[in-house]
Amino acid sequence: MMINGILTFLSVIGRYFLSFLRHTGRLAEFTAISVFHVFRPPFYFRTLGRQMVEIGYFSLPVVGLTAIFSGMVLALQSHTGFARFSAEGAVATIVVLSMTRELGPVLAGLMVAGRVGASMAAEIGTMRVTEQIDALTTLSTNPFKYLVAPRLLAGTLMLPVLVLIADVIGVFGGYLIGTYKLGFNPANYIARTWEFLEPMDVISGLVKASVFGFLITLMGCYNGYQSRGGAQGVGQATRNAVVSASILILVFNYLITELFFSR
Repeated sequence: MMINGILTFLSVIGRYFLSFLRHTGRLAEFTAISVFHVFRPPFYFRTLGRQMVEIGYFSLPVVGLTAIFSGMVLALQSHTGFARFSAEGAVATIVVLSMTRELGPVLAGLMVAGRVGASMAAEIGTMRVTEQIDALTTLSTNPFKYLVAPRLLAGTLMLPVLVLIADVIGVFGGYLIGTYKLGFNPANYIARTWEFLEPMDVISGLVKASVFGFLITLMGCYNGYQSRGGAQGVGQATRNAVVSASILILVFNYLITELFFSR
């Protein structure tokens, strides 16, 4: 009886492990083909421009609101904590470093994943279940070239722009709270903001943003492309795109931080 239970347990573990390997192999193959078509002509510049507007411009409101309130909350919380050690002067430094290194890229990535990743998965998934992707192939249009490559390139290019804007807005939110609520001198606050900020702080955040943009669009396109089973399959693909992109953002955030700032 015990042996049968152990064998059943091992069979379940093996089944999940093989399923994981199968999905990992599909994702790796999909990624390789997609990246290959990004650099191979023909290029659909109109589609690329439309995706850049969709990912960048139309994501500005949600990213901007997230950034400014994050900067405000960060200033309040850091002031409360540093007041216990009489180190209130470090608030400006903490706000700018936190926004440029971590909060700007991560929060912008998560917001765009919820908005753009879900949208891409739903759009491509609907095209899959309604056989529009098969129609593209019939018309001698490569689906990877027309649907996936422009989205990958647009996400990789536009998310750093969004994060740079989010950094500025977040720091400005901290400045508003610091000067109008916490009583800091505006000139001193700005001086402390620039005092310890280094180019690598901003560069690391933009590198993170570029990687996050690639991951978000990759997960949206992959899950949409692999969807099956009508409306239920499209809904599952949308959910998987957002969840997988969010998890990968957090994982790669640590890996890139380790790469840039480990000593």
